[in-house]
Amino acid sequence: MVSNAKRKIVVTGMGLVSPIGIGRGSFLENLQAGRTGVGPITAYRGAATPGQIGGEVRDFTDESAKKEFLKEKEQRKALKVMCREIQLGAAAAMQALADSGLDLQAVVHERFGVEYGANLMFFTPDHLADACRKSSDESGMFCIDKWGEYGLKAMEPLWMLKYLPNMPACHIAIFAQAFGPNNSVTVDEASTGVALTEALNIMERSAADVMLVGGTGTRVHPVRTVHGRFWEQLGYDESDPAGTCRPFDESRTGAVCGEGAGCFVLEEEGHAVARGAKIWGRVLGGASSCVARPDGEIDPHRALVNAMTAALRRSGVSADDVGHYHAHGNGSLLGDAAEAAAIREVFGGRNIPVTSIQGYTGNCGAGDGFLNIAASLLSLDTAGQIPQTLNTRGVDSSLGINVVTGAPQATDNKLFVAANYTRCGQAAAVVVEGA
Repeated sequence: MVSNAKRKIVVTGMGLVSPIGIGRGSFLENLQAGRTGVGPITAYRGAATPGQIGGEVRDFTDESAKKEFLKEKEQRKALKVMCREIQLGAAAAMQALADSGLDLQAVVHERFGVEYGANLMFFTPDHLADACRKSSDESGMFCIDKWGEYGLKAMEPLWMLKYLPNMPACHIAIFAQAFGPNNSVTVDEASTGVALTEALNIMERSAADVMLVGGTGTRVHPVRTVHGRFWEQLGYDESDPAGTCRPFDESRTGAVCGEGAGCFVLEEEGHAVARGAKIWGRVLGGASSCVARPDGEIDPHRALVNAMTAALRRSGVSADDVGHYHAHGNGSLLGDAAEAAAIREVFGGRNIPVTSIQGYTGNCGAGDGFLNIAASLLSLDTAGQIPQTLNTRGVDSSLGINVVTGAPQATDNKLFVAANYTRCGQAAAVVVEGA
């Protein structure tokens, strides 16, 4: 007899590489203390952000620091063929694996998979400088005719592999010997919800018992900061640079670029219980949506409503059951207004508590949502609290939402919705319940 009962999927490990700490201990400590990770960008030269500020992972800048988190010889050797985003993502995955206490000798490797989100990845402008110089004429002008004979010889043989967004999942699968389902998603900030929903689909149909599910991104990369400057509203408060990002605040001026990676170990509940694993929470459901008109105008409000409504329906819970909403909340004028409208529509007049941690981290691209979910799960587990929205002092009354400000808010309801959206009109949401 075939059972139609859904398998229960739980979180048993976390790996966090963020502007407010590496590992869940330092991440939670700084979150609870209200310490931001936003400051001057030092990992890259030439950042185009206003005031050259961002949420940078400052403890992950030199080779010795990276090797602290990628300990095995095979992992250390692979560092040279990873750009920064891939390194962040691999470090988060290896942390999550260690945090879970999973015995790799006891795992059925063909039922151990990887699902990873990433941004499009770019090389720094000076990375091809030597190759271009060797392809130049006497006056210093670049000559394409010389590229094949002279320029290519100055290129790294494995250059392309450093910047492919499917490489985090590839490296992680090799490191963890995860021979099961493997997939990569590249939908910027919406990657979290899409990756978790894909993993849920895989595990609910019994194609895997364990999965490493994460996302990684850097928006403090000089090319990405140029994109942000042209395509988004980036804020800067000259009097308080670290406090620039003010989600849903009446005086908000725009988003702050950040970087980071987060990874969860997802397990079938029976598998986790059988080995005595610590369970942080359960992923109940997820969904995604993209809404844009033929003229290119996007509608994040409608995309978020679609994603949240579908995620709740799939999870089998009512909007009235949800204890808080973990917002994208990037501090932009139009983005925050669109998200607030979606919150009002989905949750009605409930005045549900709303939080965002972008004041701590900035917008970390494809890694953003995993840090958000981790913040809620850790806060609920250790203190029975909803994290505060840092830097938000006067909530914009026109938004009509209940933002958690000033301090964390106590709660006994561990069910929450987390959602993210992109500048292209994509949105994804997941429904999670703390243990």
